[in-house]
Amino acid sequence: MFSRPSLQRARILALGLVATGAIVAAGPCDIYSSGGTPCVAAHSTTRALYSAYTGSLYQVKRGSDGSTTNIAPLSAGGVANAAAQDSFCASTTCLITIIYDQSGRGNHLTQAPPGGFSGPDVNGYDNLASATGAPVTLNGQKAYGVFVSPGTGYRNNAPSGIAKGDVAEGMYAVLDGTHYNGGCCFDYGNAETNSLDTGNGHMEAIYFGDSTGWGSGAGSGPWIMADLENGLFSGVNSGNNAGDPSISYRFVTAAIKGGPNLWAIRGGNGASGSLSTYYSGVRPTASGYNPMSKEGAIILGIGGDNSVSAQGTFYEGVMTSGYPSDATENSVQANIVAAKYATTSLTSGTALTVGSSVSLRATTSCCTTRYITHSGTNVTTAVVTSSSTTTVKQQSSWTVRAGLANSACVSFESKDTAGSYLRHSDFVLYVNANDNSKLFKEDATFCPQTGLNGQGNSIRSYNFPTRYFRHYNNIAYIANNGGVHTFDLCGRHRLGLNLVHGDVAGCPPKGELASVGSRNDH
Repeated sequence: MFSRPSLQRARILALGLVATGAIVAAGPCDIYSSGGTPCVAAHSTTRALYSAYTGSLYQVKRGSDGSTTNIAPLSAGGVANAAAQDSFCASTTCLITIIYDQSGRGNHLTQAPPGGFSGPDVNGYDNLASATGAPVTLNGQKAYGVFVSPGTGYRNNAPSGIAKGDVAEGMYAVLDGTHYNGGCCFDYGNAETNSLDTGNGHMEAIYFGDSTGWGSGAGSGPWIMADLENGLFSGVNSGNNAGDPSISYRFVTAAIKGGPNLWAIRGGNGASGSLSTYYSGVRPTASGYNPMSKEGAIILGIGGDNSVSAQGTFYEGVMTSGYPSDATENSVQANIVAAKYATTSLTSGTALTVGSSVSLRATTSCCTTRYITHSGTNVTTAVVTSSSTTTVKQQSSWTVRAGLANSACVSFESKDTAGSYLRHSDFVLYVNANDNSKLFKEDATFCPQTGLNGQGNSIRSYNFPTRYFRHYNNIAYIANNGGVHTFDLCGRHRLGLNLVHGDVAGCPPKGELASVGSRNDH
């Protein structure tokens, strides 16, 4: 016979592994509930986290007319209806405006307001994420994650049921293990309710990245750490704790849990295998973390004081009431593995062949004889014809390379300056020599999409997927479909109106970003 703890573990394991169709019958929050630590917040743009959940997962807003729609799972407990989003967002851009809480407590995540730091959007709010920047499949069914570029963030400063003070809680998130940086701070979890740094111990959130400013683990990162405010902790000590390993998985399960003078970091491969415990023990020895002073807000993609320099990708995550057992978390991990997260294409439209030579032509009605060209590091558009000089033709020709940051996309190497690539900096396009830094590779990687105006390809930035190639006053940028910069707008329209894009002389219709037509060298 089973003892009571063994019987509970057996029931949890069985609940986590019974499957019907594509997705396991019990969702992560069913498993947590069975383990006595129910979800008090459950967020995912990829799937339902309860077996019976049929409500909205998230809301998207369309760039062409500002209208919104909610995306639900295909069936109870199932994968998000990506086809509904694709239909709604066809020939325009979409942003994720709300990530709904599936727990029933109404702990939805919306655009984060300014705090100790201001965001880059209107009135200091953070940016919203592209609805199409992080496509994946679950059991072969397409869905979209939340691609957080620096400046992007979501928050709820007045949720219900989230742990406060030293009360026990747990949380997990499924993340992209290849999308990170050293900025502060790509977090998901418990934070301050006023968006300000109110002191040590006022947060308890999952952090993922390779920041070494407060703490670190073994190797060069990235690491799963806990953001406890004024410190990223990889173990009991401030600074380095060698027991916290660098992560190399494409899909990462990250888990943090904490109670009175007890906390743990756990993690594993979100596509296979089990969880490992990287730390479990007493609270950090630094002052202010025992007891904790958690405030109970929820953040995603930012720090507690609205620090907005981090990046990462979020697929799903929950927060619980109570300190989950390892057995419960192990069953949740089995559920995640059974969901079969996998990568899928990041591009659409006319394929660009790696190794081919192309020129990039504007398709705006005013400017169809103009091509993206460069003089030194500056990138502009210029009229190029068959009678143009060889020098001019070479300056407007590019060799397609596998994406420097992600081979599923492309990079454009200058034809006349070998080793130099189109890249963006402060959203302006330049031609710069490849310095092999992570930042350069990301800035020089682009994911072609079916042309938003029905012609050619729209060239989307890999690391800022709300932004596309656009020309304004003949200067080349990566631009939003509406935003705070002049080059994001046409006619200086304000955010939320029916925006149109192109260069000053003529904007294409329907609020679309200009596409580029690619062809062989002139």
